[in-house]
Amino acid sequence: MNITITHIDTACVLLDINGFRILTDPTLDTAGKLYYHGSGTFSRKTENPALPLEQLPTIDLVLLSHHQHKDNFDHRGQEFTKTVPIVISTKPAAKAIPGVIGLDNWESYTIHTQAVTNLTITATPAQHHPWWVPEFLAGKVIGFILSFEEQQKGVIYISGDTVYFKGIEEVGERYKIDIGIFHMGSVQFRYLTGFGQYTMDSHDLLKAVKVLNLNSIIPIHHKGWTHFKETENKLKQVIAGNEQLRSKTLFLKSGIQTRLW
Repeated sequence: MNITITHIDTACVLLDINGFRILTDPTLDTAGKLYYHGSGTFSRKTENPALPLEQLPTIDLVLLSHHQHKDNFDHRGQEFTKTVPIVISTKPAAKAIPGVIGLDNWESYTIHTQAVTNLTITATPAQHHPWWVPEFLAGKVIGFILSFEEQQKGVIYISGDTVYFKGIEEVGERYKIDIGIFHMGSVQFRYLTGFGQYTMDSHDLLKAVKVLNLNSIIPIHHKGWTHFKETENKLKQVIAGNEQLRSKTLFLKSGIQTRLW
């Protein structure tokens, strides 16, 4: 079994599992544009993808945590996703985009491929808003559990855009997790909701790691947009100051393939 990961942009990573290629939250636009994300929120993209569109390999599966925000699914990402045979996302995404497979929380979908035996994708709950903001304003979001027969140390967990909440505790209760890929950045829209967070900051990560008891931590989704309010340097400082996190955390160098197994 050979598993590699390559960070491309924001929450967009390429997971290669025995040659079966999975792309998460495709963001492939170049930097500079201002995007409207809905419900009065907007931000500017400040970094380019580490790999240009023409350098992407053939993708077998897209895992889209949500479709309604451009920092997870931008214009080029939307066009590229049309070329991918299997796309798994939320139920609202399935209604909005032809061909998308929509999953509710804890619902699973098994993919039949010779490369990976019994590859199963399970949707996990996510809370992409401060507790006092109703979900319909930000829209439905899910994370993902990736499980397959060859796993011995546990499953792969992708948090999706979420803050820390009780649903993450339930993930830890249901699954033994080997690798956790976390959407960070402490997204905030201070002109609308003050310091209310829409994604995890380093303190949320500390709480998540404690309840999930995983082996490896990979932070993504923490740079490249103006709505990220916890810098990468601050995140690294907090992790460096915590022995448990420091020994488990892997910061990806964008565009560079890293072997996980």
